[in-house]
Amino acid sequence: MTDETSPSAADIAAIKSNYALTDDQRAILDHVERVAREVLHPLQAEMDEGEYWPDDLFPKMGELGLLGITAPIELGGSGMDELTQALVTEVISKWNPAVGLSHGAHDNLCLNNLLRNGSESQKAKYVPGLCSGKIVGALGLTEPGAGSDALGSMATTAVRDGDEYVLNGTKLFITNGPIADLVLVYAKTDKSKGAKGISAFLVETTTPGFSVAQKLDKMGFRGSPTGELVFDDCRIPAKNIVGEENTGVAIVMSGLDLERAMVASMCVGMAERALELALEYSQLREQFGKPIARFQMMQSRLAEIYVDVEAARALSYRALAACVGLPKGGGGRGEIHKLTAASVHYAAEAFNRAVTSATHIHGGSGYMQDTEINRLYRANKLLEIGAGTSEVRKIIIAQELLRG
Repeated sequence: MTDETSPSAADIAAIKSNYALTDDQRAILDHVERVAREVLHPLQAEMDEGEYWPDDLFPKMGELGLLGITAPIELGGSGMDELTQALVTEVISKWNPAVGLSHGAHDNLCLNNLLRNGSESQKAKYVPGLCSGKIVGALGLTEPGAGSDALGSMATTAVRDGDEYVLNGTKLFITNGPIADLVLVYAKTDKSKGAKGISAFLVETTTPGFSVAQKLDKMGFRGSPTGELVFDDCRIPAKNIVGEENTGVAIVMSGLDLERAMVASMCVGMAERALELALEYSQLREQFGKPIARFQMMQSRLAEIYVDVEAARALSYRALAACVGLPKGGGGRGEIHKLTAASVHYAAEAFNRAVTSATHIHGGSGYMQDTEINRLYRANKLLEIGAGTSEVRKIIIAQELLRG
């Protein structure tokens, strides 16, 4: 290559910047890494064994600066972008997957959706508490009969009655549901319009008519509380509607694209931890007179895990970069819709492969439920189901390809 065709210093900087973190992002991640390792990781075993969520954990995360990543500084947040928010979730998930899941539901599904779509008065009322952890957030979309077809099959309704809406229905598999103070709930306000007749509402869980029907017993992420929520003539102020009536579908679809990008980051963090555990164990465990890391079959598995982690990270970061600055109502179609579906589809399958190999490297100890690698293994299946199953993700990708 001649000097005339060689890339300039500016070109090289631009190329590298696609996957380089800013100084602020690196400083935040260094802080989160230390806090998650020292504070959150020691809680992991107890939370999993007893399906236990410490009552003071959200306020503690608020004090440590782990909440409100995308919220303005004047409202108690960090004033950062969605990429930084996802990186924080990635690191938290690496050291305590249950906290990572609940953090994502609170900081992205509830708080970030509110920031993107709520009124100024709604933000002023709820965002400071969500940033401090004094208010725990959740999102209510999935129902007993509405999973992959969450919009078309939605049965929960909201009927206007003067200055109030009356909600009736049930939401299922709601992360943070049993401990939430505020739930962003989707309900049908005009059945005749189908999916285009959906609206979003902010529901305080102290409202009469709201109840938690049950806390669900899960295979993985056991420390993150998941429940079934019931709305029985639950009256909420009309001012708690998010956006205009019957415009909830845009909020749902835009939020789902961001959620998929965030879930991809969770996969990357957990896969990275699986690699660390496999490396550590393979160098300590001896068989036939030497560490099993000396055997080529084990080395092959370790190399494959590494490739999956880094490939998932690269696609995840690319999708997250595309999410930064996504306009209000943006998403749910086009390149961003395809890219976020692709990132979470690949990252979830890569994590499945990585944690399966890492568990195999651990042998019999990996089969024991009280080991960290086992907790990661049990958690992995949700990441191929939540935020749209692997099949739904493929449908999105294919539809957008054919549309182009």
